[in-house]
Amino acid sequence: MNTGTVEGRSQTSGRGALIGLAALFFVPLVGAFWLYYAGGWRPAGSTNHGELITPARPLPAAELAAADGGSARADLLRGKWTLLYIGDGRCDERCRQALWTIRQTRLLLADDMDRVQRVFVAEAGCCDREFLAREHPGLETVIPAGSGAQDWLAQFPRAPGVAPGQFIYIIDPLGNLMMRFDVAQNPKGLLKDLERLLKLSHIG
Repeated sequence: MNTGTVEGRSQTSGRGALIGLAALFFVPLVGAFWLYYAGGWRPAGSTNHGELITPARPLPAAELAAADGGSARADLLRGKWTLLYIGDGRCDERCRQALWTIRQTRLLLADDMDRVQRVFVAEAGCCDREFLAREHPGLETVIPAGSGAQDWLAQFPRAPGVAPGQFIYIIDPLGNLMMRFDVAQNPKGLLKDLERLLKLSHIG
């Protein structure tokens, strides 16, 4: 018998076994990735409490005025994770609940709280400054200004037929709008979503 032929068959058989073992490992892995990212399947334990905005929406530059009459920082929505609420500056009960939620959520992040900032966008009636200064020190309160104000506000999706002020929005440190959270939900859900984002993020 030809020794070379035997060795060739042995090498071919070895490669086949190696390919088979690799397939046993990689095929389920590829399948799992496809189900997770393309097939829309998620394990029950990874369900978001807020609603993902897909794809994430890069926010255009905006002309924002500070509540005290000056100009807001040009990079206000960059560099940190942002919890943003849009509502009337006179701040009704729903507004006060939303601002309480984002304040407490940030405080409960403990060591990660400095990675997060709070922004209140007053669409009109700005502002109940005494209440905001007393209850929400450190809150950035801004007013959309200029001809592009309405176009900028339109970047934040709102449910049809739902009154303004229904959602808290999450913006990543690169300025991408990526999630909204209904203020009527249990606020613990917002905390859990944000903790997960901060744990996975290497920015901000």
